[in-house]
Amino acid sequence: MSNKVYITNDQKAVKVPSGLRILIRRSCNAVLEFEKFEGPAEISVTFVDNARIAELNNQYRNKPMPTDVLSFPLGQDGHYDVDPDTGAKILGDIVISMERAMEQAELYGHPLQREVAFLTVHSMLHLLGYDHEAGGLEAVHMREKEEAVLIQLGLPRTVSYTAEE
Repeated sequence: MSNKVYITNDQKAVKVPSGLRILIRRSCNAVLEFEKFEGPAEISVTFVDNARIAELNNQYRNKPMPTDVLSFPLGQDGHYDVDPDTGAKILGDIVISMERAMEQAELYGHPLQREVAFLTVHSMLHLLGYDHEAGGLEAVHMREKEEAVLIQLGLPRTVSYTAEE
């Protein structure tokens, strides 16, 4: 039984490159594998524009501005609801601003695919309960895991990210 990654494009600002959906699925699977997750798992990924992610960011985090990605974990302390039809654990939702991903890819001088893979891996770790908001060691561990998974995907980091504002 394999993991299910549902991908929806709810934006028209950025053309979704061919192969991006496959890369997102690979990114999700790579994190689950790396974390030795007892699957199968179900994840939903939605592409939005800056206006929409700013709304969500304001609604859920009281930050009325666009951000690159939002994670909505549905699990609590390693416990997940299970989809009765598939038996998969429902991990939650990842919302990516394709506009912001494109801006960051240009800023960092790497392809959009690389940026979206990074955002997906980062969010997947959130869905599995990792957090970096408090900084410190936990943030460092999360960064190390991201790095390890991206290397597995053949996408080593080219620059150091400081995307946290």
